[in-house]
Amino acid sequence: MLPADWPAPMRGRAQIEFQRTFYPESDRIELVYIWTRFHRDTYFRSVLFIHNNKDTPILAIVFYNKKNIYCSLLHTRMNVGVAHSEVNPNTRVMNSRGIWLTYALGVGVLHIVLLSIPFFSVPVVWTLTNVIHNLGMYVFMHAVKGTPFETPDQGKARLLTHWEQLDYGVQFTSSRKFFTISPIILYFLASFYTKYDTTHFVINTASLLSVLIPKLPQLHGVRILGINKY
Repeated sequence: MLPADWPAPMRGRAQIEFQRTFYPESDRIELVYIWTRFHRDTYFRSVLFIHNNKDTPILAIVFYNKKNIYCSLLHTRMNVGVAHSEVNPNTRVMNSRGIWLTYALGVGVLHIVLLSIPFFSVPVVWTLTNVIHNLGMYVFMHAVKGTPFETPDQGKARLLTHWEQLDYGVQFTSSRKFFTISPIILYFLASFYTKYDTTHFVINTASLLSVLIPKLPQLHGVRILGINKY
């Protein structure tokens, strides 16, 4: 980010100068600034993702001080749809296209596989589907921390579960609501098909609470008794 003592219009000027120089015909440009102090009041290494009319990201490097702007266009072009601008892709993966459908199909396939086992009754299959689903959700969303890839976030994600990283920690987003409602719907189905048998009901309720309680906003980042703190 630019220092606070720099004039506010400098950002707008950088965008205008770059557009005049390289893309005078473009009517839509988005810049992402990453500044590093180079020498005294000069800042260097600005990576700008410029989206022109053809939606083709271009890389550029800028030298920028309080008086002058120097732009240098790189001829390297990025493949659209391959690269992303997310510092931590874990924050957006649950909003990816088709991820909700894939999740629902996975639960359906699990249920069908369990139904195909001859010595499992229908109530047992529904309880197993619910328990296995919630166990997997608990492990991947509420137990495992960090990311499977290196992120330039100074290690902030290392101590956060996937649920805490989701949508940058913003509560009540669409993906959070979906993955909160899903186990509840599965719980109702399991309770109905087990005819509210006491044993199945207790198991399914305990399983549901194990994935609902960690999702509460009040428990965001909280480690009860220090469990899973590090």
